[in-house]
Amino acid sequence: MQINFDKYAQTGRDFVKKIATKLGDPDDLEVAGRLLRSTLHVLRDQSTPEESVQFISQLPMFVKALYVDGWKLASKKGRVRRMENFIDAVSKQNHTHGNDDFSSDGGLSYAIGAVFQVIKEYVSEGGIEDMRRTLPEELRPLLG
Repeated sequence: MQINFDKYAQTGRDFVKKIATKLGDPDDLEVAGRLLRSTLHVLRDQSTPEESVQFISQLPMFVKALYVDGWKLASKKGRVRRMENFIDAVSKQNHTHGNDDFSSDGGLSYAIGAVFQVIKEYVSEGGIEDMRRTLPEELRPLLG
């Protein structure tokens, strides 16, 4: 069986381009990619490994790779319970990688929403609902 890495790369670019388009600049894949990575890393820290694996099963290979990149299953990350804490955690993730792409919490909140809008195009309603149930109540609107 031959692995088509070009197909994985193109599907990943298409995913990130959808986010970039929602952010208003379809050509800025760098910002959209960093936002996607930061958002996914904070999301995975709010869920169980089992639920995370089920959730990402429907996502493109490139997005799965971003989700699991640097994942330490044994580490106990602090769960966030409030929306502003989720936004802060995404901002800190972004800063960890040396980026400051969004100057306000409002802009970042909108951008995080754009990521979840695109994710919902790929993950079934049942998969979204399963992930929603693992999140604290105030964070559930992130997934619709």
